[in-house]
Amino acid sequence: MFQVEPLIAKIILPWFGGSASVWMVCLLFFQVVLLLGYLDAHLLAHAIPSRVQRPLHAALLAASVLAVRILPRDAWKPTGPEHPAMRILLLLCVTVGLPYFLLSAASPLLQTWYAQSRASASPYRFYAVSNAGSMLALVSYPLLVEPFFSNSHQALAWELSYAAVAVLSGAIALFLRGNGRIEATAETQRAQNESRPAWKLQALWVALAACGSALLLAVTNHISQNIASVPFLWILPLSLYLLSFILCFDARGWYRRELFLRMLGIALGAMTYALAPAFAALPWKVLILLYCAGLFVCCMFCHGELVRLKPHPEHLTSFYLMISLGGAVGAVFVSLLAPQMFSGYYELEVALGLCAVLVLVVHYRDLKGGFFGGRRDVGLVMVGLVAAVMVSLFVIAREQKDNTRLIVRNFYGVLRVIDEVEPNVVLVQGNTAQRLDEDPRYRKLMNGTIDHGLQFLGEARRREPTTYYGRGSGVGIALQAAGRQRSLLVGAIGLGIGTVAAYGRRDDEYTFYEINPLVVKVAKEEFTFLRDSEARTDVILGDARLSLEREQPQGFDVLVVDAFSGDSIPVHLLTREAFALYSRHLKPDGVLAVHVSNQYLDLQPVVAAAAKWLGKEAVVVNHEVNSTKGIYPTTWILVGNPSGFLGQPEIEKAGQVLSASQQLQLWTDDYSSLWRVLK
Repeated sequence: MFQVEPLIAKIILPWFGGSASVWMVCLLFFQVVLLLGYLDAHLLAHAIPSRVQRPLHAALLAASVLAVRILPRDAWKPTGPEHPAMRILLLLCVTVGLPYFLLSAASPLLQTWYAQSRASASPYRFYAVSNAGSMLALVSYPLLVEPFFSNSHQALAWELSYAAVAVLSGAIALFLRGNGRIEATAETQRAQNESRPAWKLQALWVALAACGSALLLAVTNHISQNIASVPFLWILPLSLYLLSFILCFDARGWYRRELFLRMLGIALGAMTYALAPAFAALPWKVLILLYCAGLFVCCMFCHGELVRLKPHPEHLTSFYLMISLGGAVGAVFVSLLAPQMFSGYYELEVALGLCAVLVLVVHYRDLKGGFFGGRRDVGLVMVGLVAAVMVSLFVIAREQKDNTRLIVRNFYGVLRVIDEVEPNVVLVQGNTAQRLDEDPRYRKLMNGTIDHGLQFLGEARRREPTTYYGRGSGVGIALQAAGRQRSLLVGAIGLGIGTVAAYGRRDDEYTFYEINPLVVKVAKEEFTFLRDSEARTDVILGDARLSLEREQPQGFDVLVVDAFSGDSIPVHLLTREAFALYSRHLKPDGVLAVHVSNQYLDLQPVVAAAAKWLGKEAVVVNHEVNSTKGIYPTTWILVGNPSGFLGQPEIEKAGQVLSASQQLQLWTDDYSSLWRVLK
């Protein structure tokens, strides 16, 4: 189950812009199908005689083996700017839906059959074993699978492994000794009926599971969008989530309420105040450690309390069904409801608030093992702590809106437009110091913590290219060098606020490819680079690579690749096939400008390897910071024919030629490994 999750997500990620939201939708799908699998197990175990349920399950397994094919067809690629979530869910249903559904049902069914065939047997420890296998699959994927095997080989290996699991499960279903259910004595039956969980208890099961699931998705989303958009970090929170299940359901019972309630108070407080804007400047490694440790403690509380509330094994499938229902509810809230309800990323605040409320509910319901010997008056202290967390979360949410002119959200993330004032700067020219007289006001676009562009509002400077696109940057040098003797035809993958259009001159044509419709709206309504440009500008909505694949060769003089999602360029824009596509759309002497600035990944060897494969020369241009002009330090790689670069001394002078690394395998659509380029 958990080997196919990162595999299918990695395969479809390029089709939908490389956004972290793709992983959120995948998690939603897996949680919902897990719920359906547990529901199937519950109905089979309680509504169908054992002599029928086992052959029926075996028949479904056989049918799924014959039909399994997890590599999606190209027909599933989006053809326009439609909302991706529904298309992703349908794609996953067609490819991995049936196998994942049957694998989800297998674990509770096997545990139920085990309990029925052995008197006084407790199957709950197998839940820990199952989650241990899940975590092992997740951890091994980026370390042992992705770096060494292509997507197609991974898919084939998974299909063969699934067939083996299906055969084993089917054999157990058909040949398990005994008649199945052991008839209970009248006294035992009466005790089981009396132990039937009440609806309030079942609602608490759902709430605890929903809180853990919501925290998992919310923390993953927060890390991806606001700290580091590195796919390895999608696996880390999920592994910790599963580890909490393993420890809590293990026969030794690692959850100690007295200890973890105290740790939970620290975790909730630390995570709450880390959300404040003042703490955003902490090192990213510290923030990731804080959020992941906090997630683990919160999940230990949620899942530990689930274990304390587990029913008689007779109601095992009902228990698992409520857990999976809670997991699906949490996933639906974060993936589908929160983007519609909130203009910003507030689902983490809501999940933390829910966790604080559940502490109060659990303490009120069962005083044993609580704080200070379980004294009831301590409940007042608990109420105070919960109130403090809730008020803090509200204040922090308000602070996040300070200085924000506009905040909008869709599938691809949260965009914030911020108006700020540049402090007065003293310029030194020769031996004379003078104050800068220009209008110090500026406006910038933020996606998470990443600047997507900055524009000065004063008339004198509003047409100046800023941030990553200054005149001394790689893209600035390429555009100025190419435009010395002729008008230019320029393509740009990624719009931002349209800063590249500042280089446009009369008779130039600039075509931007942008996947996020909100970015286009904001760039046109809140910034003026597009309408101020002297060039003719056009914006094509949709994934840039899919759009270029459908177009005839454009003959670009310069093609700019700057499609950021968080802090990483989508992998599908750096493969061999992508560079061949870029070359098809460039003139013979055209220049490809690739923005590779990144805190976490060293993308220079990837571009150098692709340039070597094309028979091109790659020149890296590093541009230092100039804060007085809103210029950021940036790294661009310019790729072109060596003969063409020789005719443009500005390019040769600005950077140095890159040589391809012998250690790095050329990335293709079928193979890529971020692990090998992690800084």
